[in-house]
Amino acid sequence: MRTPHIHTHQSAQSDGPPTAQVPSGRNPYDELASLADNPLDDFLTEGGVEAHQDDEEPWRPPDHRRGSRRRNRATGLPTIVRFLVWALTLVCLVVLADRWALLYAEHKASQRLQDSMHLAAAPEVSIGGFPFLTQVAAGRLDSVRVTVPDIPAHRVTLTQVTATADDIRIDGDGPTSVRGALVRQVHGQVLLSFADMNRELGASQVSFTAQGPDRVQAKGTLRIAGRDLSVRADAAIRREGERGIATSVDGIRLDIDDLATYRPGTSPSEGLHLTPASARRITRETDQIKSMLTVPAIVHRLGVPDSVVSAALHDEDKLHQLTGAPRFLRDLTRINLVDVALAHPSLLKRLGLDPSLLTTLTKVTRPQIADRFSFAFQLPKPPGGTLRLQRVTVDKDGIRAEVSGTGLLLGH
Repeated sequence: MRTPHIHTHQSAQSDGPPTAQVPSGRNPYDELASLADNPLDDFLTEGGVEAHQDDEEPWRPPDHRRGSRRRNRATGLPTIVRFLVWALTLVCLVVLADRWALLYAEHKASQRLQDSMHLAAAPEVSIGGFPFLTQVAAGRLDSVRVTVPDIPAHRVTLTQVTATADDIRIDGDGPTSVRGALVRQVHGQVLLSFADMNRELGASQVSFTAQGPDRVQAKGTLRIAGRDLSVRADAAIRREGERGIATSVDGIRLDIDDLATYRPGTSPSEGLHLTPASARRITRETDQIKSMLTVPAIVHRLGVPDSVVSAALHDEDKLHQLTGAPRFLRDLTRINLVDVALAHPSLLKRLGLDPSLLTTLTKVTRPQIADRFSFAFQLPKPPGGTLRLQRVTVDKDGIRAEVSGTGLLLGH
């Protein structure tokens, strides 16, 4: 490439600016034009734009298939989630339908039991096994638990009767059209609580407690002749027939303060007897013991010779020697004073007892007192099959009896 040269000449004698000298015969604009054309052509042809364009790849349409595969894998997860949600929803609906049918069947069974057994309160029915609808479709239930509260039983109320039935055959076309059932086997328990016995028999004056595996003890107060006497009675529990429980009351005892005890009856252990504390106190009182020794019936029952009694009445040392013997004190508490006291009312007063109270006590018979504490009950008779009581026991909560039954027809 040629580079133009412009020569300038400045006269040494001139003080003005230098003046360009253009060679003659050449146009300066042509040279400028040649400078402007040649470098651009060289750039375009010698590795400029053309070379740059040769290095680029030709344009192609975009390929979306790889990204589409990635999105398909990503969108597959929500599809599985939606399927699981639908499946879970369906399962929940099936379970809800099963539970609704179960509750409906339990309610209808409770009503039918109440009507067929003439119960005062609707029993609580709980059907076991899952699912319920498949059992109904098969016409058979695995187990049914029935709890019947507060069954009136003569003078008492059975606190609770709980029974579990196994192998129940259903008579019906579905849970809403069950006509009845056949219970092949049932077993349960009956509870008569002491709390109910205290309320219904004791009238807040007598309480019942366990005395042994088959005995109940009653303690409280009994008002006789204007006085509140402490009363105690023992009741033996026994099974009566196949469905009943009864009691036999014995050991009735009324305490007159700490002076004497009264047991209705005619046996040697019954009647009016001094307590050991009262007998000990009387032997220490000279006047009282002498007044008792003057009654021949008492001396005869003590088995003391008349000569010994006569000597004791005239000699205090011999009196204390006689009455201080342990055997004398024991024999004194064994004497039934009913007829003696009635024949000698002054002696009764001297001992601190009210004659009118003793008169009233003798008119109270043992059955009259026992009737206050005796009770019995019978289980309701089922419309079909057999229902019987088994072992009867007494614990701290009350009286329990085992129940068993076979072939019970319900709802027919």
